Amino acid sequence: MATAIAKKRTPKVKPLDVFTWHGVNRKGKKINGELSANNAIELKAQLRKQGITPSKVKKKAKPLFGLSGDKAITPGDIAIISRQIATMLGAGVPLVQTIEMIGKGHNNGNMQKLLGEIGNKLSSGIPLSDCLRDHPRYFDDLYCDLVASGEQSGSLETIYDRIATYKEKGEALKAKIKKAMTYPIAVLVIAGIVTSILLIFVVPVFQEIFAGFGAELPGFTLFVVGISEFMVAYWHLGLGAIFAFIFLFKRAHRNSLKLRDQVDKRILKLPVIGSLLEKAAVARYARTLSTTFAAGVPLIDALESAAGASGNAVFRDAILEVRAEVTSGMQMNLAMRNCSIFPDMVIQMVAIGEESGSVDDMLSKVANVYEAEVDNAVDNLTALLEPMIMAVLGVVIGGLIIAMYLPIFQIGMIV
Repeated sequence: MATAIAKKRTPKVKPLDVFTWHGVNRKGKKINGELSANNAIELKAQLRKQGITPSKVKKKAKPLFGLSGDKAITPGDIAIISRQIATMLGAGVPLVQTIEMIGKGHNNGNMQKLLGEIGNKLSSGIPLSDCLRDHPRYFDDLYCDLVASGEQSGSLETIYDRIATYKEKGEALKAKIKKAMTYPIAVLVIAGIVTSILLIFVVPVFQEIFAGFGAELPGFTLFVVGISEFMVAYWHLGLGAIFAFIFLFKRAHRNSLKLRDQVDKRILKLPVIGSLLEKAAVARYARTLSTTFAAGVPLIDALESAAGASGNAVFRDAILEVRAEVTSGMQMNLAMRNCSIFPDMVIQMVAIGEESGSVDDMLSKVANVYEAEVDNAVDNLTALLEPMIMAVLGVVIGGLIIAMYLPIFQIGMIV
């Protein structure tokens, strides 16, 4: 990505060690804390610069088996520090000091260490984009290329504001999708657990009672008893099969691009959820393209970034087709129309943007519209699923109860 932006690779730098320290500040007050540094001598020098006289410096022991109480760094954390960097650069704070201040003020040791390493490299004169490229787990190519474009154009403050907005919008969209998926899955899992408990522990008790009746059981009751007997005999195999399927599927999904593409195609065909994911993909496409294009990234490279950020194989392939046709000289709105996957409103907004020379602004408006539609769709989906899930639970649980009481009703009618 970003042929116009040179991607220089820097040699790997040894990770910083974490030290605990005790000392006295300028007012004579005893204080302590933790800092990252290459060694104790460097740490003492850092403390003296801050007006602290260190009395005790000790390297923090690494926990057994590599386990740590520090939290993992999440994309949400990256979005937060991006906004902090944008705010501090906007306030005129130098970049190196910005990274150091954010790192020292963070309550997550892993983030402190990450920002400490980046700040160390910055202090030695390495560009920020190259520092970030050494941590691809947290800063992808799109993020680094946007930073590089800001460094080259001398507008890092503006670029970081756009990066922060992009990351915040992306995380908000991701949270909405998770909200839509989590509720029905959680309810169905609980329903499955409750049903299994009834079949394994409750139905056999009724079965023993029915054995003393000496009467023929209703067909529905026999059916439920048969399921119960199967569950009692093979529940461990069933549970093992479920876990094995989940494990193998996740592994195959992670390692097989073909399987991921097939899942993406199938999921878009699901009722209600498919429409929601389509809107989310369009929102990501528009937001990514708007951010990269506004940052001065060439359109061809911006489309490549948008394809990777779309989050769905169908849209990824469509965007790459658009990129190929734009490369050959076709207008983007015509290339999008040829794909037959983008909504007419999006195509028309892009056409207006191309005519007026404000594609990034039009795409930003498209992203806002579709992010709002995703928000509304999630609320509607939740409202729609609640009665449906309650109805399913009522049929399943109520059916089990009726099956157990049918023989009792029959005996009562005979007597």
